[in-house]
Amino acid sequence: MTGLRWGILATGGIAGAFASDLRTAGLDLVAVGSRSQESADAFAARFDIPRAHPSYEALVADPEVDIIYVSTPHPMHHENARLALEAGKHVLVEKAFTLNRSEAEDLQRLAAERGLLAMEAMWTRYLPHMVRIREIIADGTLGEIRAVSADHTQLLPDDPGHRLNALELGGGALLDLGIYPVSFVWDVLGAPTSIHSVARLIETGADAEVATVMTHEGGAISTTLSSSRAAGPNAASIIGTKARIDIDRVWYTPTTFRVVLPDGTAVEEYVSEVAGRGMQYQAHAAERLVADGVLEGDILPIAESVAIMGTLDEIRAQIGVRYPREGVDHG
Repeated sequence: MTGLRWGILATGGIAGAFASDLRTAGLDLVAVGSRSQESADAFAARFDIPRAHPSYEALVADPEVDIIYVSTPHPMHHENARLALEAGKHVLVEKAFTLNRSEAEDLQRLAAERGLLAMEAMWTRYLPHMVRIREIIADGTLGEIRAVSADHTQLLPDDPGHRLNALELGGGALLDLGIYPVSFVWDVLGAPTSIHSVARLIETGADAEVATVMTHEGGAISTTLSSSRAAGPNAASIIGTKARIDIDRVWYTPTTFRVVLPDGTAVEEYVSEVAGRGMQYQAHAAERLVADGVLEGDILPIAESVAIMGTLDEIRAQIGVRYPREGVDHG
């Protein structure tokens, strides 16, 4: 099957960005579902979507929809993605994939049982500059990679009731922002062999700043910093024995990078030329996987999304952050 018919579940800001990029890329966006008809109608009118559903249940039941983009906040990802999978729909689920590893494993099992694609919408991995970076690493230009560093730091609302600061809504810098650099070091260095984390918690118990130092196979070291209360450089570096890659602000969006030799000579400079925000690349990847009958892509297999949630679980355990809805069976 090619040319999947897309439905969007929820109508928040990230859903709007995704819908705009689908339209830019000429992909087939046919339906949207919200918790109210009014919200669904407004979103449908904004993006010229033919069908607007007043509930998520109605959206997943739409026979004209093949794949659903789940764009609710991450505490709802498991429930919403499960709803779509049970209805026989492929899913592209916003990151962080779920609230914890246990929920991610459940979606992995269900997708496999139903023969459906379940894919994390870590859109950064699919951007052209990240594709080129993986090529440079694979051809040995950097030599042996010894260190990776990345930050994701923003000045976001400090209202205790805002979802970013409310533990019951999965609030905190880690799952909202830290997922980017943590997934990035996984992409470059693979699974961590050790994890050390520190954080500053706010009055709600959520993490406002969190930093990690992780070791990886071969002894390489990664460092990440995330903050929801201060804006930093949002840059990243991959440091090898022969050269390094410096990714400019904002490293996880379409941007520029340089390959720099130890003497400071830049031997390659990459400049991104991307229409829109760039979220269409992950949608194209999902369509290719379904067309090829493949349920595990090589850029971000669901098994890796599950394992990354396990890394985030360990970081939270170390910094003392636990979400109320996790109950007693926290993974």
